[in-house]
Amino acid sequence: MQTRAIGNDTVGRVEVGAIGLGLMTFDQTGHQPREQLVETVRAALDAGVTLFDTADAYGPGQELGAAAQGENEKLIASILDELGVRDRVLLATKGGCLRTDGGGWAQDSSPEHLHRAVDDSLQRLGVEQIALWQHHRPDPQRDYAETIGILGEIAATGKVRMIGLSNVDPDQIRAAKEALGDALVSVQNQYSPKFRSSEPEIEVCTELGLAFLPWSPLGGLSDAKELATQHPAFQQVAEARGVSAQQVALAWELAQSPVVIPIPGAKRPESIRDSAAAADLELTPDELTALNRD
Repeated sequence: MQTRAIGNDTVGRVEVGAIGLGLMTFDQTGHQPREQLVETVRAALDAGVTLFDTADAYGPGQELGAAAQGENEKLIASILDELGVRDRVLLATKGGCLRTDGGGWAQDSSPEHLHRAVDDSLQRLGVEQIALWQHHRPDPQRDYAETIGILGEIAATGKVRMIGLSNVDPDQIRAAKEALGDALVSVQNQYSPKFRSSEPEIEVCTELGLAFLPWSPLGGLSDAKELATQHPAFQQVAEARGVSAQQVALAWELAQSPVVIPIPGAKRPESIRDSAAAADLELTPDELTALNRD
């Protein structure tokens, strides 16, 4: 698989597969036996996927409520250890959100919580330093300049190698870059055929040399009726190329900027293999024009 870079000369530049793996829905409840998840991770690595993205708030909240906090981190760490592949993965996580009883979400960007979140993730992931730690979401109860200051404190501890942001706007990215300098390496926002409002953030990341990690990059393509009625160009290109519409969407995102690294979710080996193949799908200018207008 082609690779793309996260980082810089100061913190170190890491080449990762151009397609990553989002782990938000990775759990052992329902129809996801552990053996299936292990094989999904194995298939991802075999396909060249090396960026794995989790968060301390990911976990089966409907089943465990607040106790879901950290479950996803522990699960992926145990699978990587079982396969003996730690050295092949850039494992990213996030902090600043909490799971609540009933499967809900809450935010806490207090200094105490964010510093504790880093320590807890270190323990759950079983690492001495987190490769990429991302602030999960701006807290409406906190001034974002204060949050940026806390991120600077976290970077200075050496407990994290690189800092990322998530769910932010261009002004917040620029303010963080000015304050954090080379410690800031990435932005993770929603971006997909259905959700395109993060195009300004992609432009800023391209300008500043920050990796842009689209979450939910396949939005709008899971339902056949929605695909046919709202995103027909993606279906048409897929049929003409003999590939899935999901592959077309990821290839389209990769074509937006060399800093884009989509992180689609997958719970089955065949799903991540299909997504990974998008890295080799080169769209024509005419196809890109049609998809951009779709």
